[in-house]
Amino acid sequence: MLKFKKTKYISLDHTENKPRIAKSQDVIPSGAWVKCQSCGEAVFHEAVEENLQCCPKCGAPFRLTVEQRIEMTLDEGSFVEWDGELETRNVLSFPDYEQKITAMKEKTGLREGVVTGEGTIQGIKTAIAVMDSHFMMGSMGQVVGEKITRALERATKEELPIVIFTTSGGARMQEGMVSLMQMAKTSAAVEKHSKAGLLYITVLTDPTTGGVTASFAMLGDIILAEPGALIGFAGQRVIEQTIGQKLPEGFQRAEFLLEKGFVDRIVNREDLKEELGKILSYHQR
Repeated sequence: MLKFKKTKYISLDHTENKPRIAKSQDVIPSGAWVKCQSCGEAVFHEAVEENLQCCPKCGAPFRLTVEQRIEMTLDEGSFVEWDGELETRNVLSFPDYEQKITAMKEKTGLREGVVTGEGTIQGIKTAIAVMDSHFMMGSMGQVVGEKITRALERATKEELPIVIFTTSGGARMQEGMVSLMQMAKTSAAVEKHSKAGLLYITVLTDPTTGGVTASFAMLGDIILAEPGALIGFAGQRVIEQTIGQKLPEGFQRAEFLLEKGFVDRIVNREDLKEELGKILSYHQR
């Protein structure tokens, strides 16, 4: 929780929904405001934190870190990480790739763009994988694919359901074919988990695109999504240029995909843990 000491800042008049005029001695602390990408309003960072990282104006969810997602989803103190030691290698000797990975590690505190492990959701033991868009836009490379595959294989071996939170800009171009092969590898692991009669839930968050969408993200037995999440393979402009047609309003958003049957349900963030708990309880062995 952010705390501002001895600092005055502009407050909102909620009755008229207008900002109070700042006086000469007022100072806005750095980082006090954030802009909602959905409604365009500037809102207090503190108000967003208190609202489960959702816009207090329109309710649109902001993107979460792995730590925030785990804290909101799993029972307190129940998470145990798997394969946390895995790190990416520059297998194609792509220029400056090592420096980019190092910078991402320092910025996010993560070793890669996904964290896997196990924990409990309302008392039910569950495997979990959480992707983080703050690490190279959640792009899927060798380690992301390997960790998700290992999580699925371990969940199969230990007869656990698995929940995967997806967010990704697609395959990681610095790894070329090594990245693309993760699509087949993760999908094969999903198939083995399914044949064992185990439950697989995906939660699609903003954005879920590219090779992740074309593989494990859309293979869930039950597919949930957060409101307004961008979900698709190629970008809207690329598709429009290819087919020479204008696409419908809201194309590739969670609500559109729900209407077309690609998503089972859209769940607000404050209801997500309870929703997952109910689904898991229905499918307990």
